[in-house]
Amino acid sequence: MLKGKTALVTGSTSGIGLGIAKALAAQGANIVLNGFGDVDGPKAEVAALGVQVAYHGADMSKPAEIEAMMRYAAEQFGRVDILVNNAGIQHVARIENFPPERWDAIIAINLSSAFHATRLALPAMQAAGWGRIINVASVHGLVASAEKAAYVAAKHGVVGLTKVTALENATSGITCNAICPGWVLTPLVQKQVDARAAALGVSNDEAKNRLLGEKEPSLQFTTPEELGALAVFFCSPAANNVRGVAWNMDGGWVAQ
Repeated sequence: MLKGKTALVTGSTSGIGLGIAKALAAQGANIVLNGFGDVDGPKAEVAALGVQVAYHGADMSKPAEIEAMMRYAAEQFGRVDILVNNAGIQHVARIENFPPERWDAIIAINLSSAFHATRLALPAMQAAGWGRIINVASVHGLVASAEKAAYVAAKHGVVGLTKVTALENATSGITCNAICPGWVLTPLVQKQVDARAAALGVSNDEAKNRLLGEKEPSLQFTTPEELGALAVFFCSPAANNVRGVAWNMDGGWVAQ
């Protein structure tokens, strides 16, 4: 379905981003990966799906590096047809104890990077008359949890950015939508599980069950593969008129 298209997925060397990149690649899209850590492994996983893969290690907190990444993607494949803004970090603390530098970093990576990548991707999409912008927000873009002030503020901002992007391009072939996952067992969430297990003196499995039990009625994690399938739907003809939605995949979290 996406043969001949190019997708750039930020924060895609693991977790949700890699899951979405692989789902788009399975539909024939060439992929530009971005992120830290192991690069060769994720590149090989995507390349095994029979598409071309490139990588740029832009620090998503730095606008100049985002600009360099977008130029690189255009040089490699002509333009970015599908932009997935997924990069994110987390820090947990009460507001009065929240380090200002962590606030600034979370806003920069979780929110501002989506703005910068979007503003740079739109002109080529507008010239082509087709584009898909998918923002990976969070259930925390719809509801709040204590001790996550920066993350919740950033993800609410991502949902707002999604709506404005969709409205400004509403009569074009460009759509913008947000995916709002509940708990996904990514490396980021596994760190929270590990910390909870250590603090409570319980097993890792018990810590997972307690984490899910507090918020997610289904008592199961959403998977990167499920999120990838939703991203593929957003890129399909069936989603041509799906614009500006914040689509939660959260096991019933927001339904409560």
